[in-house]
Amino acid sequence: MSKPSVVFVTGNANKLKEVQKLLSNVTKYEIINKNLDLEEIQEASLEEIARKKILQAVALLPKGQRIVVEDTALGFDALNGLPGAYVKWFLKKMSLDELVKMLEPFEKKTGEAITTVAYSDENGDIKIFQGITKGKIVKHRGNLDFGWDAIFEPLAEEGNTEALTYGEMTKEFKNGLSHRSKAFKLFEQYLVDN
Repeated sequence: MSKPSVVFVTGNANKLKEVQKLLSNVTKYEIINKNLDLEEIQEASLEEIARKKILQAVALLPKGQRIVVEDTALGFDALNGLPGAYVKWFLKKMSLDELVKMLEPFEKKTGEAITTVAYSDENGDIKIFQGITKGKIVKHRGNLDFGWDAIFEPLAEEGNTEALTYGEMTKEFKNGLSHRSKAFKLFEQYLVDN
């Protein structure tokens, strides 16, 4: 008999690989992927964005499926959390260098990387999990293939004693301290317990 599945809704191949690795200890479910065209919700509340995203996915997929979505944000402390959930749109209009330059007038160059995971079980009950990693916004260093990874340097107290940006880290090291790994560890524990 095959295992029940959890459908991870994403069109981002890098994100899919990362999440499959993060959930590799969940053995009672098979993590499968569905690329759905979900509306990009514009909202300040990360939890509300994730909740609306999961409701869209539930409406588009067959009833009774376990579904998970995630949304990631990068907030600058000097800008009261902006660009936040809008970082994807900022990066469509500007380079990483221009994004970092936004902080030039400010002394504070810190921020938070946040992933919010929304899960709907087979009954449609929704749970929200969030992971946050604090860091510094720096000139880009390392691999430029994954969004804003190259400009985010997690703080030493987050476990980044070598002062690397996400873009300079191995996938294994990044998965040990990233905002996404923190959110998916909470989700993983929930799946194991339920």
